[in-house]
Amino acid sequence: MTSSYGLRANLSMPYERAIEAVTAALKEEGFGVLTEIDVKETLKKKLDADFRRYVILGACNPNLAYQALQTELEIGLLLPCNVIVYEVEEGATVVSIVDPLSMLGIVEGEALKSVANEANARLTRVIDSLAG
Repeated sequence: MTSSYGLRANLSMPYERAIEAVTAALKEEGFGVLTEIDVKETLKKKLDADFRRYVILGACNPNLAYQALQTELEIGLLLPCNVIVYEVEEGATVVSIVDPLSMLGIVEGEALKSVANEANARLTRVIDSLAG
């Protein structure tokens, strides 16, 4: 399933297992997780607000990032690719990954199209493997 700017899968698995599964699927496609933001914990700490279990993972494929940066130095503003995992209810989670092709809409020129297409293909396979 896709939104206007992301690739999405509904998973019938617990939150922690979903994070492990998405991390493993990303690794299969050459992506590592550079950052992990625990949104629930951050909102509790900063605002004393309660929120569902929700994490933002910053995923990066070094080869694709290097190609993109060689083409457009300012592309670093759009890196890494954000992946979110959140709990809908006990045993049900959602994984969404930013669609690199939609991000190109804010970049001028066609030079990055092949890199974005490759990233999109890999991230689509991640979502498909999780949803399958």
